[in-house]
Amino acid sequence: MRWLTSLGTAMLVLFTGTVPALAAPSPSPSPSPTQPASVDGTLRVAAPSVRAGEPIKVSYSTPRPHATNWLGLYTDPGNGPVEQKFVGPSLRWTYITAGSGEATLPTDGLAPGDHIVFALARDGYEWLAAPVKVRITSDAPPHFVADAFDLRNARVQEPYRATVGGLVRGDTDGLAFRKVSGPEWVSVSEDGEITGTPRVQRGAAPLRVEARNARAETTTATIGVDIRVGGQDLVPELKVMSFNLWHGGGQVDGGREKQLRFLLTSDVDVVGLQETSATSTRELAEALGWDYHQSGTDLGVISRYPITERRAPVASGPLSVATKVRVRIGEGQDVVVWNAHLGYTPYGPYDACFGKLSEKELLANEERSGRTPQIKAILREMRADLAATRLTPVLLTGDFNAPSHLDWTPATRRCGYASVPWPASVLPAQAGLLDSYRVASPDPVTAPGLTWSPIYPAFTGGYGHDSHKGEPEPQDRIDFVYYAGPLRVTGSRALVEGVPTAVPGHRGNEWTSDHAAVLTTFRTSRP
Repeated sequence: MRWLTSLGTAMLVLFTGTVPALAAPSPSPSPSPTQPASVDGTLRVAAPSVRAGEPIKVSYSTPRPHATNWLGLYTDPGNGPVEQKFVGPSLRWTYITAGSGEATLPTDGLAPGDHIVFALARDGYEWLAAPVKVRITSDAPPHFVADAFDLRNARVQEPYRATVGGLVRGDTDGLAFRKVSGPEWVSVSEDGEITGTPRVQRGAAPLRVEARNARAETTTATIGVDIRVGGQDLVPELKVMSFNLWHGGGQVDGGREKQLRFLLTSDVDVVGLQETSATSTRELAEALGWDYHQSGTDLGVISRYPITERRAPVASGPLSVATKVRVRIGEGQDVVVWNAHLGYTPYGPYDACFGKLSEKELLANEERSGRTPQIKAILREMRADLAATRLTPVLLTGDFNAPSHLDWTPATRRCGYASVPWPASVLPAQAGLLDSYRVASPDPVTAPGLTWSPIYPAFTGGYGHDSHKGEPEPQDRIDFVYYAGPLRVTGSRALVEGVPTAVPGHRGNEWTSDHAAVLTTFRTSRP
C-alpha cells in the first residue's frame, strides 16, 4: 500500500408511516479524472481486464524520468489523485524509473471490480500521463459472503425493502437472484431487492435466496427478517460498533469481503468507522444496502436504518477528527451518533511503559498530541445533544488512541502506575457519557478488553522509543463505544475474527485490522 501522507494508525431501508424513506446516498461520487494540460507522458494497459491474481501489465513513457516516479493502482471510483492531490493510499504500487518501459502491478488479494492506474511523479501525486482504467474479474464460483445473516427489521402491514445484491463475490457476471423458499409476503427481484408487506408477526422470517451467474453457477444464503407489530419498538435491541478499518482494509488480502462477512455475522446496526481511506464507507454501505455518511477521507458511519442528519466535515482544527449523524430507528425514535479518531502521537502507553514519564509529563504529552484539545472540542459540540438525552440517546464511538483511566488502576498497575487520569476518558465521563464496555465488564483485571493490538505483539520502533524495539508491545484498550440516555447495556465485547497472525505475516488473516473492534448491544426504551 502506497501512503505518502503522515496519517497515524497507532496505534445504510425504506419505511412507511412517519418514518422517512431512505433516499439515495447523499455523498458525492468520486470525480472522473480530467487530463491536465501539463501531462506529457503516455500510459497504457496491455488488456482492459485481468483475472484476480494475474498482474496488470503496463507500458509507459515520460520526458521526465526520475528514480522516484511511480505507478499507483486504485479502485474506481476511489481515492486516486484525480486532482493531482493525495486522497488516500494506493492498493498496489511500483517505481518506474526510466523514460519509457514496462511494469506490472500485482492483483493478488484484491477484490474484483473497476480500478484505475495513475503514473505519478517523484513520490508525489503530479500526473506523468493520463490515468488508464482496468477491470479485475474473478473466475471463482459465486458465493454469498456469509451463508446466513439477518436484514433490518420489518413491521406488520408496512412495505419493506432491503437488498442482498451486493453480497455476492466471485464471478458475478450476469448475476441474477431468485427466491428459493420463504414467507409468502417476500419477493426477490433479479437484482437482489427484497420487498413485500408482512401480514402477520411470526418472529424471525427465514428466507432462502439463490444467486446464479452467466455460467449457471449458483450460491444460496439463508436470510432472517425480524417482524414487529404495531406498538412494538422496531429496534428493541441496538448493536453499535467502533471499527478501525486499517487503511480501509487494504492491508489484508480480500479485505472488503472479509469486512462484509464480519459485519453481517456480527448482526450490527450502526458502525462508527475510522481509517476509511475515503471510499470504504460508501463501498461497505452499498454492498450491504445500508445508509452511510463519509466525513473527509478518514471517518464514516454506516447504518442499517435511515440516517436523517449528517454533520458536514470540518477541514481542519480539533473538530476535524469527529463527525455526527442522526439515525431513525423507528417512528419517533432517533439516536445521535458521534464518531471520532483522535491524534496518535505522542502515544501515552509508549511514554509510560518505555519513557517512564511522570503523570504531569504524560498529561502534557496528551495535550501535545492533540487528543486533549480534540476531545474537549468534541464534547463542547455535543453539549446540545447531551442536554437532550432524556428523549434521544447519544453515542460516541471511536479510535481514541489513548487508554482509559478505568483501566489504569491500582489493581492493574499497568507499567507500574497506580493510576493515570487519561483526559480522553476522564473528560467524556465528566460530560455524562458512560463507557459501555466497562458498564458490561467493570473489572479491568478479569476483562481487559484490549483493542490495540491483535497483530503487534512486539514493539516495531518509532515514536521516539527506538531503543525499545522488539520489546512487548503495550497492549491496551483504545477503542470505545460511549453512550448517554435511555439505553441499557446488555453486552459489550472486543472482537476479532479467528486468531490473527502477527505482522509481517498478516496478509492472509481473516481479521482485517490492526485494532480489535468494539461491539456493544443495547436495549432501547422510550422515555
